[in-house]
Amino acid sequence: MAEFSSLPPGAFSWVELATTDRKAGVAFYRELFGWGVNDHPMGPDEVYSMFTLRDKEVAAASAMRAPERQSGAPSHWNIYVTVANAAEAASRAQSLGGKVLAPAFDVMDAGRMAVLQDPTGAVINVWEPKNRIGVRILNEPGAMCWNELTTNDPAAAEAFYVPLFGWTAKHSAPAAVMDYTEFHNQGQPVGGMMAMPPGMPAAMPSYWMPYFQVADCDASTEHAKSMGATVMVPPNDIPKTGRFSIIRDPQGAMFAVFKFTGA
Repeated sequence: MAEFSSLPPGAFSWVELATTDRKAGVAFYRELFGWGVNDHPMGPDEVYSMFTLRDKEVAAASAMRAPERQSGAPSHWNIYVTVANAAEAASRAQSLGGKVLAPAFDVMDAGRMAVLQDPTGAVINVWEPKNRIGVRILNEPGAMCWNELTTNDPAAAEAFYVPLFGWTAKHSAPAAVMDYTEFHNQGQPVGGMMAMPPGMPAAMPSYWMPYFQVADCDASTEHAKSMGATVMVPPNDIPKTGRFSIIRDPQGAMFAVFKFTGA
């Protein structure tokens, strides 16, 4: 079990589905990961669904906001990183060449957040915890275990995120099959970065994508497919690490499942 009562600055701390069909999205992920759910009304027509394992929060889902729908944005997962001060992080992001899409604001008594866009176009949220730290379980089946940035400019992205969050970057060996960067927080690997693959549409923006740990990558991939998901990258081995696949849910949100095997 990997349960937490606090998460340090620089840690990925929350993951939130923004979807065109909240009820269908909730049903899909509950079935795939065995999650419980607690629905929280957020207004006359809005509900925030908190996903749980052992009654502890691991993710959330809500309907996409009207401006996102109107812009043609697909369903997607929003990624959050813990910071000591959301307003200061937003200011620092701006000084590093990023954009502040939403300045720091209170989320009731749970904490404060800001929505940022890095210089390559990827969106990232920062979270200053108060009564809610974010996820309470990490790195076990049904929980977030990794986050990955696919970007059109890895060098610019690294120059933004390393000073913003105090991360260090570890690059793959020159002889590696592909260039991959690991981001480390306080000495621990927390996420990765890769260049946009060849053949992607020119208008495709840079984006963050979550990985969720599973007990069996192949079985989870087939289960997702049987519920209407699309397998974007079939199960593949990462030598001495694990096995993963990339999936697009029935509403279009991209995520990965990962089975840890170790050396």
